[in-house]
Amino acid sequence: QVQLVESGGGLVQAGGSLRLSCAASGNIFRINAMGWYRQAPGKQRELVATITSGGSTNYGDSVKGRFTISRDNGKNTVYLQMNSLKPEDTADYYCNAAELRTTGYHNYWGQGTQVTVPS
Repeated sequence: QVQLVESGGGLVQAGGSLRLSCAASGNIFRINAMGWYRQAPGKQRELVATITSGGSTNYGDSVKGRFTISRDNGKNTVYLQMNSLKPEDTADYYCNAAELRTTGYHNYWGQGTQVTVPS
């Protein structure tokens, strides 16, 4: 079992910055990748960024060049540095951890943290 706890959300003016944190605990040895997803009001959940155990990163098109995902293996924590924030970034942000099993990937999710960027 893996538990994920997000923190760092809040209200930021357009053009500002914010850093989200996700602390993982439990049986994390088999976690292959972690990432951030977001869901805006009335819209589907979308990919923000992922980072694999090997350090490879992937970003959603809407955040490329503005957001950076990183990790601290010693603290079992991943971060999302968000710069040049836009009103369109307003959403609930969820931390994800993927465990590779023989039947495929199993996903763990955090409780979410809200980010609001007023127009």
